[in-house]
Amino acid sequence: MTPLLTVNLLRVLFVTFCAAIGAIASSELEGGMWPGVVLGLLLGLVVVLIDRLLKGFSLRAFSSATFGLLLGWIFAKLVSASQILIYLPPTTQWAIGLVVYCTFGYLGMMLAMRSNRDEFSLIIPYVRFARETTQHQPLILDTNIIIDGRIAELCATGFLSRSLIVPRFVLGELQALADSRDPTKRERGRRGLEILNDLQRSRDVELTIHESSGGDNVDLGVDARLVRAAKVLQASLLTNDQALCQVARLQQVPALNLSDLSRALRPVFVVGDEIELALVKEGREQHQAVGYLPDGTMIVVNHARPHLGKTTTVIVSSALQTTAGRLIFAELKDGAKAT
Repeated sequence: MTPLLTVNLLRVLFVTFCAAIGAIASSELEGGMWPGVVLGLLLGLVVVLIDRLLKGFSLRAFSSATFGLLLGWIFAKLVSASQILIYLPPTTQWAIGLVVYCTFGYLGMMLAMRSNRDEFSLIIPYVRFARETTQHQPLILDTNIIIDGRIAELCATGFLSRSLIVPRFVLGELQALADSRDPTKRERGRRGLEILNDLQRSRDVELTIHESSGGDNVDLGVDARLVRAAKVLQASLLTNDQALCQVARLQQVPALNLSDLSRALRPVFVVGDEIELALVKEGREQHQAVGYLPDGTMIVVNHARPHLGKTTTVIVSSALQTTAGRLIFAELKDGAKAT
């Protein structure tokens, strides 16, 4: 049973329970059950409506609002306990007191909800709440990172958070790709669904298909809905889309780019390093041969054309950073034997 179906079932049961209680109470008081049934249904529907309106209101925000309300009432109590209203009529004192309590309570709630945890230490000396970190934040996956496929291997290493979230609209996009008439899109969609199935069966991570509020507004693009969902769920966004990553960071949403991680983990070679390299094709010059590192970095080896199709030891002579990536030049090691 999906989380959305469970929530809707609980709502129906709650409204039914309210109607039953109303019927019992009405039968005892007036002798008829239908007025109580109607009142119970109305009460249940009002509560469900309030629940829907509070959909984006988290427990953390509620606790902050409660603390701010109590703090505001303390200040209101101090103001009301002063002697400034003693000469006013009792009715006026009561009205002004009500306004003071409402005003300070409202201001306290708003200030508390806008403050971060560290600022509470200014109000409560010697008490400091735990600092928020992104270490244990859940990760929201976008469509590209799922289709990419490296996420499954990365999760198996244990470096990623154990909690992964896939919004329902991302799953819908994968399903649409899998049903596409375009063979390329269909293959990408099916690959993404297979990777999700593998992640769901994995014991290394916990994968959740979330009925995210970011997907409720169909007028928004998928990227905008992903950023919105990350905000609502207070999660980090995992992607390999550089544009999406920049948009998320501009909106103060933590974003991780798997391509950045891949580039950071590339081995760094300096002049003089020895590499066992398979020479797979000819270079631009007649005497050159070309090989590739496992991460795709191209190495051009001078005077290695006779060793083409073989594996030999080369020594790095220089490196060049280009727009397409890093290019390494090397020479054959003296006495190197091709295999």
